[in-house]
Amino acid sequence: MKRQILSVLTALVMTASVTACGASSTVENIDEKAITSESPSAEATNGDASDVSFPLTIEHALGSVTIEEKPENVVAIAWGNPDVPLALGIVPVGVSEANFGPVDENGLLAWTAKGFADLGVESPNVFDDTDGWDYEAIADCNPDVILAAYSGLSKEDYDRLSEIAPVVTYPSVAWATTWQEETVNDAAALGLEAEGKALVENTEKLIQEKLSAYPDLAGKKVGFFWLSEDDLGSFYIYTNNDPRAAFLGDLGLETPESVLNLIEDEDAFYVTVSAENADLLDDVDIIITYGEESLITAMQNDGRFSKIPAVNNGAFVLLDSNEVLAAASTPTILSIPYCIDDYLKALNDAAEKIQ
Repeated sequence: MKRQILSVLTALVMTASVTACGASSTVENIDEKAITSESPSAEATNGDASDVSFPLTIEHALGSVTIEEKPENVVAIAWGNPDVPLALGIVPVGVSEANFGPVDENGLLAWTAKGFADLGVESPNVFDDTDGWDYEAIADCNPDVILAAYSGLSKEDYDRLSEIAPVVTYPSVAWATTWQEETVNDAAALGLEAEGKALVENTEKLIQEKLSAYPDLAGKKVGFFWLSEDDLGSFYIYTNNDPRAAFLGDLGLETPESVLNLIEDEDAFYVTVSAENADLLDDVDIIITYGEESLITAMQNDGRFSKIPAVNNGAFVLLDSNEVLAAASTPTILSIPYCIDDYLKALNDAAEKIQ
């Protein structure tokens, strides 16, 4: 099973479709046809959940799922999905343990733990599925629905989970779901599509409000890299199929043209670049990557990177895998408000080094 932590070390997955710069799945263009109700009059148009009737059917990459009645027992697995019901005021009866970043005693990231605490839950039911889905623990929750709109479920995983409860999985490509799609699709499975869209709209407004304090960030060309200080011979740049890179577009940042030119496979989550070709990246203003200050020094001392403006200027956002910002770089509906200030400040600090 593809795990989120592996995406940090090499890449998230091998298949997807490249989007335009930034996240393509805003509220306006999320495919409403994928979510239907048995009743034509059941569409939620005013944010009132009572306007939604069951059964409803949701189309997704692995088929379609029909949810007969409004779910009461909600299980949310994989990255970020637990945050959606929490943001909607619903306590999941079971969730996956976070598998990357600093977690609390329950195995939860800070914003997810806060979501439970805000709803008065001190000891949530968290299962460890690091080595594979804990089907027994999930079944013990007696779920009415399993939320996995952002995940890498295989068809085998999906079929087995479907024997327990209806499963809502990714709309098109494994691990390529944007935070907007994740929120709306998971919310739709709860009969709360309109509320999910409202959450997205409010969060997008929050982002714009926060961005107003950083006008110099607009239009900066940013690449999300993965490099190893021990071996700079080749490195990776994430494409906008990866939600980490796509989220940069939500922040008013641009994908460097040089990065777009390197993409040969439109289904790729990343491109592999030889250090011998690093001079092609002569329009990268800022580099986001995992590492320490010594990585910057190593790149600056390596002549192969001398044509990259971000390297010459030291314009880096360094993500420490043991800190929350590294985990928040893959955004969710709860992580964005929790970390947006820190992320924008880090980006702005890097932008101030641009010459």
